[in-house]
Amino acid sequence: MRTVVRRMAQLYIGLVLFGFSTALMVRSQLGLAGWDVLHQGLADRTGISIGHVVIVVGALVLVAWIPLRERPGLGTVSNVIVVGFAADAGLAVLPGAGGLVSRSALLAAGIVLNGIATGLYVGAGLGPGPRDGLMTGFAARTGSSLRRVRILIEVAVLGAGWVLGGSVGVGTVAYALAIGPLAQFFITRFSDTPERTHPCPAF
Repeated sequence: MRTVVRRMAQLYIGLVLFGFSTALMVRSQLGLAGWDVLHQGLADRTGISIGHVVIVVGALVLVAWIPLRERPGLGTVSNVIVVGFAADAGLAVLPGAGGLVSRSALLAAGIVLNGIATGLYVGAGLGPGPRDGLMTGFAARTGSSLRRVRILIEVAVLGAGWVLGGSVGVGTVAYALAIGPLAQFFITRFSDTPERTHPCPAF
């Protein structure tokens, strides 16, 4: 029982921190992760907060799981809801950054915190994020490698987000280069068993 409680606490702390890391990167104004470029572009076009867009997109991705025969867990459903609300809460309390130094600090903090958050929620082993399941589902159904499917999906959402006006910049490149090693490092630290790790998770 104690182990279950600890894993659930780890899951929700991770999801809240993930949403807050998104807010840090948005405030840096130096570029976002691929999916968040799409979220921000949609938010700008619709007038809906970026957190609410995260929730809506996550729910739509879950619907796409049905033909892929992926099975969501508690962590999957929680991911859809908690990350979006945490992102909006973070944006509500974080002031806009002024100079390049402070914006760079926000970006660096956001990327590192995102890696920690990923390690926490993936390491809890209570279900993959909706976007992770989309990647693994497509890979399983098409026979393609996970790496290839991930790249194709990331490029597609990044391109769509850029067309919609999402922020692409040095932060986008920095995140793409850093998140894999960071996530793998922290997943290893926060996982009880190797089976709970996931290669290069999204959310």
